[in-house]
Amino acid sequence: MDEKGYLYENFEIDLTMLFKQKHLEGIKEGNISLAFRKWKKLQVNAGSLVKTDVGVIRIDSIEKIDLSKITDEEAKKAGFPGAQSLIQLLGNQKDGDIYRIEVAFDSENPDTESDEKITIDEEEFEELKTTLDNLDKFSKVGKWTTKTLLAIQENPKMKAADLAVKAKKEKEWLKLNVRKLTALGLTISHEPGYTLSPTGEEYLRLISK
Repeated sequence: MDEKGYLYENFEIDLTMLFKQKHLEGIKEGNISLAFRKWKKLQVNAGSLVKTDVGVIRIDSIEKIDLSKITDEEAKKAGFPGAQSLIQLLGNQKDGDIYRIEVAFDSENPDTESDEKITIDEEEFEELKTTLDNLDKFSKVGKWTTKTLLAIQENPKMKAADLAVKAKKEKEWLKLNVRKLTALGLTISHEPGYTLSPTGEEYLRLISK
């Protein structure tokens, strides 16, 4: 939870893929205030904060609506020229309910607001290391967390498919497990690819001592 009382999403899904880059930029500039999605299951909650490539996006409200009720004005607020193109896009997608989402730019990403060096105290380091050791321990593929962090460090913003090849893993496996690292504050998702957060960089520095 941030100081305003909003909750950060836990990254069970790849939240950055909720928005295309041009729409993210539109939200940050204040030109886009709505999003429409077709989901079988609701994937974000009102009051959530979503970390993205351009900063933190706030989910102000979510409402299930009828596809035919989307207006030209609403479509334009979502970055489309009119309702027809948006309705056609959503209509061509798989079965699901239509959700109208009010969005706004909240702030810069906490990990990138400042160039100040991140420090991890001994207790935080041990807690983080224990968590990663457990992820390794209960993984069917063996130790993967440090190897994946190093692969991201060496290949920032590389497409997930290409990074998976370098890491010798399946693309979907990589995306699923990088989300676990993101939830721990070690990586940042972009479009495309990933980078280490300052916390992730500091963790690798500490374990390399």
